[in-house]
Amino acid sequence: MKAIAKAHAARGADLIEVPEPAVRPGHVKVRVQYGSVCGTDMHIYEWDAWASHRIKPPRVIGHEFSGVIEEVGEGVKNLQPGDEVASESHITCGHCKQCINGQAHVCVNTQILGVDVDGGFAPYAVIPESNARKTYGKIPLDIACVQDPLGNAVHTAFTGPVDGQDILITGMGPIGLFAIGVCKAAGAKNVAVTEISPYRLALAEKMGADLILNPAKEDVTAILCKHYPLGLDGTLEMSGHASALELAIQATRPGGRISLLGVFPDQTVGVRLNDAIFKGIDIQAIVGRRLWETWDKMGELLSSGKLDITPVITHRFPYEDFNSAMDLIAKGETGKVVFEIG
Repeated sequence: MKAIAKAHAARGADLIEVPEPAVRPGHVKVRVQYGSVCGTDMHIYEWDAWASHRIKPPRVIGHEFSGVIEEVGEGVKNLQPGDEVASESHITCGHCKQCINGQAHVCVNTQILGVDVDGGFAPYAVIPESNARKTYGKIPLDIACVQDPLGNAVHTAFTGPVDGQDILITGMGPIGLFAIGVCKAAGAKNVAVTEISPYRLALAEKMGADLILNPAKEDVTAILCKHYPLGLDGTLEMSGHASALELAIQATRPGGRISLLGVFPDQTVGVRLNDAIFKGIDIQAIVGRRLWETWDKMGELLSSGKLDITPVITHRFPYEDFNSAMDLIAKGETGKVVFEIG
């Protein structure tokens, strides 16, 4: 079968011939229908410092995918051939302190599909049973394939109150855009957003943001103060920009919360922490999805019809045309990109 793989220690990726994987105990074989491109895939494609130290070519990439169970291995109890599933990218150990205490999303022995083990940008993938999340036929597979990143938005949003709250979301990458829909579906009173890309600002409008601000052109702090003189109840920081963190501290009300998902390129970020301390703001560091509470909540939102993420999925490509997709993503002219595989 042909798979998208990091075949060489250099920029780019290749469509290469690889053996069809065989199912093994505790695992399921998925006939992959759709995959979606993550920022991690772009890091691997660009072969940046992180990727060059983490990836060991050849490696089939892709950790966001959906499909149909083709075969189950010995010991699999809850899935059977024909089940529609989506992938959870984090393979956890089940025995570290974090896993035992219900914190598997920060398992210290985590392996990641498409990074540490072969992923799903191929006609077939073999993954642990627990990583194949059943959709029960309620979520179309071309939507189900983006649940891994959507789960980041759900996890971040629900680390604090949402219903009836005024929420600020900084950064309109796909996860920030998803977060608009999540907050609106969960009953947020108002959702304000910041972003400098006109393309993504237009997507934020389609997702139903109530106040859309461009920090490159507007005095965002002053505008937020005018609209929310008492401050916003919560800020979801999705951009990874130091200026957004400073804005979050200024704009969030005393006693509110700031939930940090964006990853900062410079690990040393200078902010006025005393302002946050004297306002009594809860600052939360978010990673991944809670396993499996986030998946349950996400499935509930999607299957209920309250959450529509289709405006964020802006492009679809046959997976063989992955280079065109990667070039377009690099230009910042996409929302979420889906590969048609099966």
